[in-house]
Amino acid sequence: MATPTLEARPTTPSASPPRRRRDTGAIGRFIERNGAYLFLFPAIAYLAIFTVFPLIRGVLLSFTATKLVNPSGGRPVGMENYEYLLSSDKFWSSVITTLLYTLFTVVFSVGIGTAGALLLNTAFKGRGIIRAIATIPWAVPTVAAALIFVWIYNNEQGILNRTTAALGLGEHGWLVDPKYGLFAVTLATVWKLTPLVMLVMLSALQSVPHELREATWVDGATRFQSFRAVTLPHIMPTVRVITLLMTIWSIRRFEIIFLITGGGPLDVTNTLVVNVYRTAFQDQNLGRAAAIGALGLVLSLLVTVVYFIVEQIQERQESQR
Repeated sequence: MATPTLEARPTTPSASPPRRRRDTGAIGRFIERNGAYLFLFPAIAYLAIFTVFPLIRGVLLSFTATKLVNPSGGRPVGMENYEYLLSSDKFWSSVITTLLYTLFTVVFSVGIGTAGALLLNTAFKGRGIIRAIATIPWAVPTVAAALIFVWIYNNEQGILNRTTAALGLGEHGWLVDPKYGLFAVTLATVWKLTPLVMLVMLSALQSVPHELREATWVDGATRFQSFRAVTLPHIMPTVRVITLLMTIWSIRRFEIIFLITGGGPLDVTNTLVVNVYRTAFQDQNLGRAAAIGALGLVLSLLVTVVYFIVEQIQERQESQR
């Protein structure tokens, strides 16, 4: 007779006792609660020490009559520096020069960079080599780029004068003739900044869904119509951001202008930043130079405000469609 077997009864796992949270001490609890702030602290400290404090110090300095020979002995003069600048033709001339330089630099660097990105986004033999070569101007140090253009613009041995003479256009004093001063520094800046715009726009173009462009081609749209309907809306946010960055960088650009022309000839390239240097270290008036810098900061902030206003208008129009 077979012995009865016991049926296998499902066993439920016994509830394990709750784990005790190990006490890490007061320091451990503090790190757990405030870990994110601790990671952010180095960046915040860096900005506070090297950006915020000098900015506040510069604004306070603009309300004093501080000289370079006695930087700690300036007496308060209130709004006197600002009143002088706002009534100075030289200051307004530097503002106009800055705006023209910024306008030409942004228009040509963004325009040429976007066109170059569209070209490099198409498939052709040797595209990788061309892309690598196109980034060389951005990789060249600014001082080296300025010295290269000083040699190019040389009146006697410069390659630009040799080229224009060979073409029958005569020779020109690119660095001594006021007619060409702004052109000289703008060309050098565009040459330096265009590769950066090209790389940013190329990245934006490669993020455009290829399926959408193919759908427009199937519907009979031309490449220009496909670009306007699909590609342009996708890259416009990138265009606006890079335009804002180029504008701010052009307003505060100093080294390439100072090394090529020094603000001349006849102050035609005396931008706000160059004017700050001249006022501080040539005229030895730190207070007035700080006031110029503060007004330049206001100009940059106005550009940023205009950008965000345009951005909001664009978003509202897109949401209403």
